[in-house]
Amino acid sequence: MKVCTVIGARPQFVKASVVTEQFMHAGVEEYIVHTGQHFDKNMSNIFFSELGLRKPWRHLAIGGGSHGQNTGRMIEGIESALLDIMPDWVLVYGDTDSTLAGTIAAVKLHIPVAHVEAGLRSYNRSMPEEINRVLTDHASALLFSPTLAAVENLQREGISGESVLRVGDVMYDVALKYGSQAGESSRILQHLKLLPAHYILATIHRQENTDDLSRLKCILEALSSSSEKIVLPLHPRTKSRIQEFQLSLPDNVMCIEPVGYLDMVMLEKNAAVIVTDSGGVQKEAFFYRVPCITLRAETEWRELVELGWNTVVEPKSVEPITKAIEEAKSRPGNLTARPFGDGNAASLIAKRLACSCN
Repeated sequence: MKVCTVIGARPQFVKASVVTEQFMHAGVEEYIVHTGQHFDKNMSNIFFSELGLRKPWRHLAIGGGSHGQNTGRMIEGIESALLDIMPDWVLVYGDTDSTLAGTIAAVKLHIPVAHVEAGLRSYNRSMPEEINRVLTDHASALLFSPTLAAVENLQREGISGESVLRVGDVMYDVALKYGSQAGESSRILQHLKLLPAHYILATIHRQENTDDLSRLKCILEALSSSSEKIVLPLHPRTKSRIQEFQLSLPDNVMCIEPVGYLDMVMLEKNAAVIVTDSGGVQKEAFFYRVPCITLRAETEWRELVELGWNTVVEPKSVEPITKAIEEAKSRPGNLTARPFGDGNAASLIAKRLACSCN
């Protein structure tokens, strides 16, 4: 049985690492197509080497353009790759342009699509990611949902039955596998001279924050008002916009290049608070029981808000952000809840796809 896995962004590399391992155990022949959506060395290559992902079977080297340019070129490149192998399934992850492109290319060739992280909704149609995930879900033949809430979202849209499987979250599989390994191999805390629980980790990359001058200024001003040291791995888009808008970084912000996965895990596990606009980082904060502030108007992971680990703050003014950060330091959330499954999502996904051709 052949599966073509389409990935292109760093969160997808992380998720695919555990599923690829389970494919090997299940006897599935996997072909990895890397679209090139994340092409920077620290956003791509290091993840393949650290996580043991095999070299992509096809690298499309598409990135750096607009959403429309990238998606169109990806569809063309993925279609060519699929015609060469004609897999039994195309597997896509999450909600990126690579996800949508892989889905469109597959369904046009009548190849069934399996979607990992199906059913997530922010209910904000202005987000490109929301459009990508909705279209992908409605075109997919198998929908692997991480939580009960995701399954219920699909049911409200008329998607139910045997095509929807609540398997848990592959990111929880990853956290269990690499959490201890990061402590053994990463030296990022020593390199940056950081003490555990004495810094705030911040990540900013979403278009609605980076491309809006007032929101980006608000975020940077809120970070500058903190008494804690801020560690900010700088996404290429964020770096470009800071330069374009001629903004200065606060003195308490330690700006670093994007880091590999194991270094990022160490930074997350040992932070006092995490401030982010990333969907994946929100979950990782919960896995390591670190309070999180999400710089958006909404989140796909409402479970984390309900459990007290996540506070959603839209970055329109400084004070609500600084208040949320201070309150998060002294308000632990629910320590016993396990909304993301038992850490065997990758195994369930691989077994379901392997048996689909038997």
